[in-house]
Amino acid sequence: MSHRTTARLPLQAVLFDMDGTLVDTERLWWEAVEQVADGLGHALSGADQPEVLGRPVEHTASWLAGVTASPAETIAAELHHEFADRVRTGIVPRPGATELLDALAREGVPTALVTASPRAVADTVLAALGAERFAVSVTADDTERTKPAPDPYLAACRALGVEPAACVAVEDTQTGVTSAESAGCAVLAVPSLAPIGPAAGRTVLSSLEEVSPALLRAMVAPAELRVLSWNLWFGGTKVDDHRAKQLKVIAETGADVVGLQETYGDAARELAEALGWHHHRAGDNLGVISRHPIVARLGDPDVGFYGGTGVRVELPGGRRVDVWSAHLDCAPYGPYEARFDGLPAAELIAHESGRLARMREILRMIADSTEPATPVVLVGDLNAPSHRDWPDVAWPVTQAAEEAGLRDSYREIHPDPVRDPGHTWSPVHTDHEDGSGRPEPQDRIDFVLHRGLTALDSRTVVSGTPRSWPDVAGNDWPSDHAAVLTLFGVPRGE
Repeated sequence: MSHRTTARLPLQAVLFDMDGTLVDTERLWWEAVEQVADGLGHALSGADQPEVLGRPVEHTASWLAGVTASPAETIAAELHHEFADRVRTGIVPRPGATELLDALAREGVPTALVTASPRAVADTVLAALGAERFAVSVTADDTERTKPAPDPYLAACRALGVEPAACVAVEDTQTGVTSAESAGCAVLAVPSLAPIGPAAGRTVLSSLEEVSPALLRAMVAPAELRVLSWNLWFGGTKVDDHRAKQLKVIAETGADVVGLQETYGDAARELAEALGWHHHRAGDNLGVISRHPIVARLGDPDVGFYGGTGVRVELPGGRRVDVWSAHLDCAPYGPYEARFDGLPAAELIAHESGRLARMREILRMIADSTEPATPVVLVGDLNAPSHRDWPDVAWPVTQAAEEAGLRDSYREIHPDPVRDPGHTWSPVHTDHEDGSGRPEPQDRIDFVLHRGLTALDSRTVVSGTPRSWPDVAGNDWPSDHAAVLTLFGVPRGE
């Protein structure tokens, strides 16, 4: 079985705000504005912070002009003068700033200075920090709009030749955070004077001393989620010591979430308790277990032997993913009708009507319960082949899932069904059970389907070399299906 190396988005650049982030100038800027405002008869207060912190001179001058009835041009000139005097005499790097810049330089990660200050002030700061530390600098003079618009960060990315999504912007104000996030950058917020709340795709720390290149690199890498689809085969009871063998499989695959079918009662709960995980049981046949918290249970908890059930899991950083487990009716079974009975494609497709109706019902439940932008994974034993595998039969169950926007993760990674058939039925049934000696049709009927994620790797899973039915009690593999394991990348902000 071929494998794909896990793809990670490399850290292409780090984009630093200047005032209050790299150098302790927010206080100098506040003091300058306070001095000018006092002279105009306005005493600054905390309520004025949104008009001052992270804002260009022109914005603050215009705002002061509005509250004092003084000319904005005169105020802007005074602000420039007061701030420049303070920068020349009082510039102090923020704790950890130079150390982080040096660490990024050692690892070859380009950096840019992106500031709402004018070029004259930025050049003064660059001279103090070392202009050679930065490949690019963007100031308020370099773009038509400055922060909170995305223009400065987009300009820096263009100048560096990098993608915003592969960059981390380091900011200390909400204005700057808004600018960077609007540009599509991951954001590390290190607040200086005003607090900044957490949000999806944003990391908030108290100091640059806590920051390393590894942390910044992790911010642009997608979160990873390993999802396993597994039919347990009457809960695993056909095999000796089945529960221990099931736990071993889950541990060895590194699965984070397992969608289960044929749970035979309490398998989901017992497995979850043994692992210290969270679980959801629906009826006597379906369940989901997860190392991450389950924050919602979806679908009918009293579903019958066939049907679907789902959960919403919350990943580190607040990302949420809906994971559904489905089991569709086992008869009539299309591969038998095709191989043994020789039915034409039209009849095979017509006989899928029951499974198709149940799949559409599950897809409706998914559509009704999914929150906007929440990724979805649908796993399960569909008891039907894929239209992606059979060139002459447009199997409708997998087509319906595809039409609903769900992609087949195994076929994304292994697009050639001849080279990589991915059979899941059956590792233990080599001859048909009717005693005729006919070879059992092997096929891919277990799936990990998804929407809103990136499939990084997918493979079938079977432990050891299982003996054939009925001599299965001593098998290491406690099922009559192969499992399917897919590694997903979860986008930032989900």
